[in-house]
Amino acid sequence: MGEAVTGAVTGSRAVPALSGTQVAILAAYVELIEEIGSDDVSFRLVARRAGIAERTVFRNFPTRVDLLLATATWIEATVFVREESHSIFDIPLAIRDAMQRYDERPELAHVVAETAMRGVSGAAPSLGRPHLERLLDAEVPSLDAAQRRAVIAALSHLDSAATWVTFRREFGMDRRDIADAAAWAAEAVLDSIRDRVAP
Repeated sequence: MGEAVTGAVTGSRAVPALSGTQVAILAAYVELIEEIGSDDVSFRLVARRAGIAERTVFRNFPTRVDLLLATATWIEATVFVREESHSIFDIPLAIRDAMQRYDERPELAHVVAETAMRGVSGAAPSLGRPHLERLLDAEVPSLDAAQRRAVIAALSHLDSAATWVTFRREFGMDRRDIADAAAWAAEAVLDSIRDRVAP
């Protein structure tokens, strides 16, 4: 299990380079989160599920926060991976799809969202930001810095598990309504720049 698994980019999300042992730990933790919830998973259970010693888990992820942060990043990069959009104006469809996939794996969506919302040091709530910046640069280069920042911030926020959790918890929305609302909001953001598309 000690071989390195190199980093890769899947869709617009970067998969960090991990050892085989780290992948086994994260995969075991993800399975346990879906079975019993993240609050009830101990390092001992993770070790048992991964088939390794508990001290090996601690060696790779010294604290629960380290494990949670690595798991949230890994979930976003592997479980919730998405196709890369070829146009900034395709982003609403990608967001709709992401919301539906979060709904299929709610325990994992909660882990990703709560890690980002708690402001855990090192959390990366907008992993797709560089991709959004590239698309805007290519398609709408005339935006000034403030407009560009506002569009990227809005789309990054909408394209997140935190948005799914907010719509689900605070508004009691179902799968279809969440997907529709997030896509509609993304369309509204993009409507403000459609007339600025480069020829």
